[in-house]
Amino acid sequence: MLVRTPVPTRIRRLQLSLIVAVSIVSYAVLVVPVGLNPTTEVVAVGDVASTTIQSPRDIEYVSEVRTEEARVAAESAIQPIYSSPDPAIARQQIERLRTTLQNITAIRLDTEIVNEVKRSRLLALSDVRLKIETAEYLLSISDSRWDSVQTESVRVLEQTMRRAIYEDTVETTQAGISSSVSFAFSEQQVALVTELVSAFILPNSFYSQDLTDIAKANAREAVKPIVQTYKAGETIVSTGEIITPADMEALEQLGLIRSNRQWEDFAASASIVILSAVFVPMYFFRRRRLVVLNDAKNILVIALLFILFLVIARLFIGRTLAPYGYPIQAAALLLTALFGIEIGLVFAIPLCILAAFGLSNSFDLTFYYLFSSLIGLLALGPARRFWVFIRAGIAISLSGAVALLAFRIPLITLDWIGILQYAGAVAFAGFASASIALLLQYMLAQLLGLTTALQLLDISRPDSPLLQFFLRSAPGTYQHSLQVANLAEQAAEKIGADPLLTRVGALFHDIGKALNPNFFIENQLPGHIDSHDDSNPEEVSAKIIAHVTDGIQLANKHRLPRRLQDFILEHHGTLITHYQYNQAMEAANGNISKVDIEKFRYPGPRPASRETALLMLADATEARARAERPQNDDEIRKLVRSVIQTVQKFNQLDDTLLTLRDLNLITESFVTTLRGTYHERIQYPKASTPDQDATLLAPRKEK
Repeated sequence: MLVRTPVPTRIRRLQLSLIVAVSIVSYAVLVVPVGLNPTTEVVAVGDVASTTIQSPRDIEYVSEVRTEEARVAAESAIQPIYSSPDPAIARQQIERLRTTLQNITAIRLDTEIVNEVKRSRLLALSDVRLKIETAEYLLSISDSRWDSVQTESVRVLEQTMRRAIYEDTVETTQAGISSSVSFAFSEQQVALVTELVSAFILPNSFYSQDLTDIAKANAREAVKPIVQTYKAGETIVSTGEIITPADMEALEQLGLIRSNRQWEDFAASASIVILSAVFVPMYFFRRRRLVVLNDAKNILVIALLFILFLVIARLFIGRTLAPYGYPIQAAALLLTALFGIEIGLVFAIPLCILAAFGLSNSFDLTFYYLFSSLIGLLALGPARRFWVFIRAGIAISLSGAVALLAFRIPLITLDWIGILQYAGAVAFAGFASASIALLLQYMLAQLLGLTTALQLLDISRPDSPLLQFFLRSAPGTYQHSLQVANLAEQAAEKIGADPLLTRVGALFHDIGKALNPNFFIENQLPGHIDSHDDSNPEEVSAKIIAHVTDGIQLANKHRLPRRLQDFILEHHGTLITHYQYNQAMEAANGNISKVDIEKFRYPGPRPASRETALLMLADATEARARAERPQNDDEIRKLVRSVIQTVQKFNQLDDTLLTLRDLNLITESFVTTLRGTYHERIQYPKASTPDQDATLLAPRKEK
């Protein structure tokens, strides 16, 4: 049974880390001196001392700051600690080596088979991958030398596995095996022992978090409290120096400074940050199907954009018009264009609230930011046309003006010049937001390999050079791609995946066939079909599989986004070309050892998203439907379910977020779409005689 694939642990940790990091940065931005009370001069850590500060008296105190710094330094000095070499692993590997040596001996002593078969069996050993020259040497050496090699191999492996081997030192250990072989052996024997032993080298000592934590804790505890002393008149911080936490501690101990902030200000800032930090993950926890946030690159971009727009917004505080002209709405437009309207909506709300929090005009500024951002992103929509950015900019300006009219203008007295100034600021915010969003979404898409709706629509235009090349070179494959795109797009809408991305990815998934179009049946002329039955199955399979790598070659040449290249790489996953593999097995009389299945396997990887998984299912379904020509809904449904079961059987959907409900929706969507192509048709009578045609075409006489 297929179940929901959980979010990878590393992604979950990254999400949590970014929430914490963004919260900390947001809190820091809110509590800087210009944040809550811009008119108050406050000495804080990181400030530049405007005067030289000296100690007015002798003082001695335990410095918590310096003690903590020393403890952190002692803790950081502790190197990672590894467990002792596990003898059980060594025994296991030695036993495996002995078993392999016995198998090799058995092959060598088998007089009923020829050397070619012996060499094939040696090369097919599972625990060790021998080179061809090594296998030939094994068959040529004498029994006495082979016995010496066996003994030496076991000895060298035992000696090597007694030492600590870490996960990152396996290759180094393997490289040093030859130096452990007895000097009595020839170079060929040394190479043979090295090749046999290297295959059984495994890590036997692993990083111990517990031991490392204990060592770090002991290092911290070993640091004694640091006593700081100052003599009367001794300089604590000089003019122009940066105030450090230790300096701040000394000034507080001497009573030379006192915070001018009320604790309520800090508590209020912490509260709004916590509310924002809870709101975003709780929303997306309820919407787990939104897979955008399961990509590390996406969430990093979102976090950086959030911080960037928030920090810049706080630089405009304390001014009259600047906050209203600041294009914070561009953040909502940009997130919507890159990741969808839901992402833009959810992140715009806390951004607007935090940007205006704690200011003297926070009441009207919050509503101004919030309404203009939300209405702007709703006007932008899927961001599939250039002009919608203009529409969004106009919507921002108009909604911002209305918000100011409702929440700002009634609170102040303005003349016409003041009103025009506010109108100009609002108009600038709308124009700048649309321009910034349009420019940055293009730049980020190019630099980070993200895909946007505008980019996808431009790439998928029928007159695009790559599609024109595809259509002219491989018209049959092109038509197949159109059918697959229709199938996958309709199913993507049903399960809530990205329909546009799915369609465009499906259009280009077989582009590699355009480099060798006549090899594929769909591009061959009727009556001249070459099924390649008389060709070498391995060669045919290699040419079929090559359309994936050829597709990547064309994609790189025409600079298709990395996300579209995933469709080319993943649409066959790691499946095999079954027809050619079965031909090879028949030629080998069913002898598995004579057929290398990996030569018939697509390079993969398996589908890693719902969109590429849909393409795999749609591609296989369309191909089978074209071959089998189902006549009714039951036959179509049976065909679709057979395709899904086959794909599941080979674990091709394990890395996606498809559920059983999704697969049922996909099945019904495919059936509905295919019904229009393979529906039953009325059997019309044969062509009538000329007289009958004339009668049918003659005008009716009115009664």
